[in-house]
This record gives sequence, C-alpha cells and structure tokens, in this order.
Amino acid sequence: MLANVFLKTLRDQRRSLLWWGIGVVALTSLTVAFYPAFADAPDFEDLFEQMPEALGRMFAGEFTDLTSPEGFLNSQLFFFVIPLMFVIFAVLGGSAAIAGEEGAGTLGLLLTSPVPRWRVVVHKFGGVAAATLVLALLMWVGLAVGAVAVGMDISLAGLAAVCLSTALLAVAFGTFALALGCITGARGLSAGAASAVAIAAYFLNALAPLSDALTPLQKLSPFYYFIETDPLTNGLDPLHVAVLLGLTAVALGVALFTFERRDVHG
Repeated sequence: MLANVFLKTLRDQRRSLLWWGIGVVALTSLTVAFYPAFADAPDFEDLFEQMPEALGRMFAGEFTDLTSPEGFLNSQLFFFVIPLMFVIFAVLGGSAAIAGEEGAGTLGLLLTSPVPRWRVVVHKFGGVAAATLVLALLMWVGLAVGAVAVGMDISLAGLAAVCLSTALLAVAFGTFALALGCITGARGLSAGAASAVAIAAYFLNALAPLSDALTPLQKLSPFYYFIETDPLTNGLDPLHVAVLLGLTAVALGVALFTFERRDVHG
C-alpha cells in the first residue's frame, strides 16, 4: 500500500511530467543551439549593458558575461526562466498531492486503509520530489546533448550541479505548497499562496542588491541559495544545499504536524 501511494502520486503526474519534460528539453536545447550566434555577436553584450540596471538584474542577475557558455546559460535560462518553470511544476504537484485529492473526494478513501496519515504525506512528498528530479534529469540531458551538438565548451558536471540546484529549489517550494494543502485542504489556495511567495522571493533576490534597505534581506530568499554561488561554474555549495534541504524539511514537518490533527473533508 505504501508503494502504491508513492506510485499513484507519480502516476497522477505522468501526463504533466511528459509535457513539461518535452517543453523543458525543447527550451534548453533550442537555447543552447542559439549560443554560437550570441558568442559571435559582441554587440549583444553591449546592448545588454545599456539596459536599465533594475531590468538587467531582474532577468539576468549579475551574469553579464553573456558571450561565455556559463554566462549565456545563466542569463538566458538559470536566473529567471528555468527556476520559475520548475517552481511552478513542483507547486502544482505539491498542492495537488493532498489538497487535490481532498477536493476530488478521494482522500477519505485513501485514509480508510491501514496506513498512518504521516506515511501518506511522506509518500506524497516523495512522489512530488521524484517527479521534479526526473524533470531536472531530462533538462540535463537536453542541455548536454545540445552542448555537444554545437561544440559548447562547458562542464557536464557543472550542468548537473545547476540542474540539481534547480530541483532542490523547486522541491522546497513544492513542499511548501504541500504543507499549505495539508493545512487548508484547498488546492487553489495552496498553489496560489505558494506561487505568490515564490514570486516575491524571486524579486527580493533579484532586486535586493539595488537597495540598501533590501540588501540585508536578500538571504531570506531561497533563490539566493539556489544561484548566488553560481553552481554552473563552481559546483554545488554545501551550505546552500543544506539551507534548501532544511527549508524542505521544515515545510514537510509542518505538513506532517498539521495533517495529523486536521479533520479531512472528502
């Protein structure tokens, strides 16, 4: 029964994982395919430098060397587009894991089986985390194949590091959505609230360096621990990985505590 809960969570996400996987692989592969044109166009970097500082930071952070493979991928994919895509994927999965079943009227049937509530939550979490990791693996494959095809001089280990860092960030927010679903039983509310927090955290990390008042708050954003040390170039930072895992553990703990004590409807 325990394995069935985990596998059911994966099965419920199979179609979305398929389409998200196709989209992520297509996006990353096409982006890599355009790199040779950008690398040979120094005017593009000059154009970027002429943008307002706030706009540049919002979409590319401090990655200004756009003609290097690492700078190109960080600015075009990993500072803005990819992390938000992954966060949305995980938040949708996390909000559906408990609250989605409750809204559909199937959670009560699941809880009538001789499986403790806490184990249901853990296996639901495991399904969401596993799906996110599979999506990250597909992204790595798309990037690696694209890089080899165009002769991009970039470390495959570095690509693996930034893909894993992306997954850790997404799982943290997905677990937060799971916790909100365990608290409220409302899928839409948990997805919306988690998405709003993620967007606010993104802008805090992106724009905090531009404001003396916000700079001390930058480290409150999970996005800081995802990208600040540039895992594509430098590999994973153990402390930053620990922070993302810690946030996930706290959210999972809240989910377990609240779900054990709440009356379930449906």
